[in-house]
Order: sequence, then structure tokens, then C-alpha cells
Amino acid sequence: MPKVVVTGLGIAAPNGLGTEDYWAATRAGKNGIARITRFDPSRYPSRLAGEIPGFTAGDHLPSRLTAQTDHMTRLALVTTDWALADAGVTPAELPGYSMGVVTASSSGGFEFGQGELQKLWSQGSQYVSAYQSFAWFYAVNSGQISIRNGMKGPSGVVVSDQAGGLDALAHARRQIRKGTDLIVSGSIDASICPWGWVGLLASGRLSTSEEPDRAYLPFDAAAAGHVPGEGGAILILESDESAERRGARVYGEIAGYGATFDPAPGSGRPPGLRKAIELALADAGADAGDVDVVFADGAAIPELDRSEADALNDVFGPHGVPVTAPKTMTGRLCSGAAPLDVATALLAIADGIVPATTNVDPDASYDLDLVTGQPRPGELRTVLVVARGHAGFNSAAVVRAAA
Repeated sequence: MPKVVVTGLGIAAPNGLGTEDYWAATRAGKNGIARITRFDPSRYPSRLAGEIPGFTAGDHLPSRLTAQTDHMTRLALVTTDWALADAGVTPAELPGYSMGVVTASSSGGFEFGQGELQKLWSQGSQYVSAYQSFAWFYAVNSGQISIRNGMKGPSGVVVSDQAGGLDALAHARRQIRKGTDLIVSGSIDASICPWGWVGLLASGRLSTSEEPDRAYLPFDAAAAGHVPGEGGAILILESDESAERRGARVYGEIAGYGATFDPAPGSGRPPGLRKAIELALADAGADAGDVDVVFADGAAIPELDRSEADALNDVFGPHGVPVTAPKTMTGRLCSGAAPLDVATALLAIADGIVPATTNVDPDASYDLDLVTGQPRPGELRTVLVVARGHAGFNSAAVVRAAA
């Protein structure tokens, strides 16, 4: 069975637009969380978010596309362009059926949808754009990426909240193992608009802090909810044979994957995260001792942080492996978070450093070796990325350095 490798990265994050800017910011511990500017948040209990700076869609996309797409999809199209260029891929030169698209989503083009609903209510149905029929849809990124790049192979979308980004990469890996040459995968999520914000608030998990440096604190005694953000990463996945045939640079391998679902509350059965981690390690042919660092989910809800720490301690032992959550610099990006963690893991492997979990004062009771303060140098060969979605989704992926 062929190895599935990553040959291209495209990143849009609140602390950096583009892979180079993002990685420099992450290494420096730059915080991308601030008061919301995309709308007036003063009427809402949570007012901080990770917004992507400096993105003007018209600088990158033709007007015909900006007219029919949401902010989320514009970001996804541009980061896909960057990822393909990074991989040295020109889609027009490849057979359409040899390429596919698998992304994740947690909502869809909510900002576009809100605008059209406002027109419907205030002006009438004749003022609603025909593009509303698809611009709001959770599958729109996969569709628009495939159309723009002539990708006619296996495509789809996965919806499992924060875990969805890993699930999408796993499905892409499955399609490559079935014979597709190249899959565009990962996720860009963005729903920072009043309609999307109300949905996020409904989870009851958002921080109400007004201090950007103390609002999102996973594994900290002061943890009281997370800060949402927008963005994520798009990755180009290929078989190792395809990458070698093209002479492509390989960032690393998606070596293992596992997914579970938590049992119903009150069932008395344990959470499923530990099992997801064990399945991912087994799929990669790896032992716990092979893992050099864990990129944590980092919910910043005390009981969820406790259950994640328990799962990591069960698998690796107390303080048994370095753990980090660089998403403290960006906020939780819904389905975009885990692909960004995978991209960050690949960059960390290349540079031999573990990025820090910023602003957090670790609670010693979690028994975690949490990397804080400054990045920690070290040789990285095998990385575990963990993601959990609202209502019980658990996913884990093993990322391995290129051979």
C-alpha cells in the first residue's frame, strides 16, 4: 500500500497570512487574537476572535468569483492556489480525473448567507442573489476548488466540527490509496459574522474574557472557554510514488489515523479519545515511545482538558511526551484547526522545534509536559495530532517525517 505524503501547504491564520508569515509568527509567539472587527461585538458576551489580517480577496481572485463566494471560500481558493504552487503542481497539465478535493467544514458560508437573508427580509426575494443557492453550503469549498482547478476525481466534504479536518485528510488518504494521484485536502473555516457568532455562542464554550492574552488558556487553572478563529490550512496529498515521479519536495507522511465517538452521557463508558489515539498509532505501526510531541486539542474547558490529559497520560504516562497547543495564538478554527496543526507539525519537523503554547500557566494537576514560553528545540520524527469535535467526535493522526 503506498505511503501518502504532503507535498504542498497553503496557510491562512489569524497570526499570519501565508506559510512563511504564519510560521515566523508562530515561532515568535505572536498572538492573533483581538477584539472582533468584522462586526460590532458589543452586544454579545464574547467579543474576541482570531481574525485573519491583511486579506483582500480582489488582490487574488477575479471579480466573477468574489461575487459568488463567501469570505471562507475566497480564503480556501487562495490557500489552495498557494498549496498547489508550493507543490509545483499545475492542474491544467494533469488529467482531471487524477485529482480530487476533500475538505472539512463546520458551518458554511454564513456571512454570505446572512447578507442574502437580510435582503430577503428587508427588500424582498427578487433582491436575493442566485449564488445564495450554494455560497452558504458546507460543501461549497470542495465544489469551488474542484471547478476552479478542473479536478474531477473523488471529492467530498466531512462535517465533524473540530475533528473534521483530520477526518478529511484521512478520507483523502483513503482515496489516494485507491488510486487517485493527488487530493487537495484540509479545511478553511470562517464564520465570524453575527449569524455565525450566535451559533458559536450556543455551544456555551466561548470565553468571555476581554484580555487577548488571557482569554484562551487550555490546561491552565484559569481556563474558562475558548476563543474562536477563522482560517486553517490546505494540504496537497499524493502517493509517495507520485511525488517521486514528479521530483516533488515531501514535507512528511500522513502515517496513521484513528477516530471514535464518545458514548452517551450517563452510560458509564469512558470517553473515546484514548482509543482514537491508540488506533492512529496502530495504523502508523508506531508505539507510544516513538512519538516526539503531541499537538493537543486544547478545549480550555476544565472537564474537557481533564479528559484529554487523562487520555494522553494513559497512553504516554504522566509527563511522558512533550505536548503543545499553538492554537492559543489563533483561537480554535473549527474544522480548520486540525489541518493547521498538521501543517504546523510538518514545519516543526523541518525546523526541529516544538512551537510553544503561549500565555498558559500550566496546571500541574494535569501531569503534562506542556511546552510553554519559548519553542523547544529537538529532533522530531513522529508527531501525534489530536482533535475533538462538539458532541463527541474524536480523531487522531500520526504525522511522520519524510524518509
